[in-house]
Amino acid sequence: MKIFINDFPIEAKNVNKENSDRLKISFKFTVTHEDYHDVTTLLYKNDFIVKIPEENLEFPATISNYSTSVTNLYKEGSEGEFSLELMEKKRC
Repeated sequence: MKIFINDFPIEAKNVNKENSDRLKISFKFTVTHEDYHDVTTLLYKNDFIVKIPEENLEFPATISNYSTSVTNLYKEGSEGEFSLELMEKKRC
């Protein structure tokens, strides 16, 4: 499933959505050495517009949980799996 975070495309797998008082989406995705800098710079912002065109869904979000299988993807040819959980921002 394609998920866009601030218009950055991510090929997500193991996507799980929960909707109680706020929408929460969790998923895994592969990050390559070539994409590592762009992905980590994006995630450090922690202020996102999440779009899932396949489900006609768009919402503002922040990270509620994050992990990675590796801490250094600077070595050429390396890949890591990121796990990301995004929580819809509270509405005013």
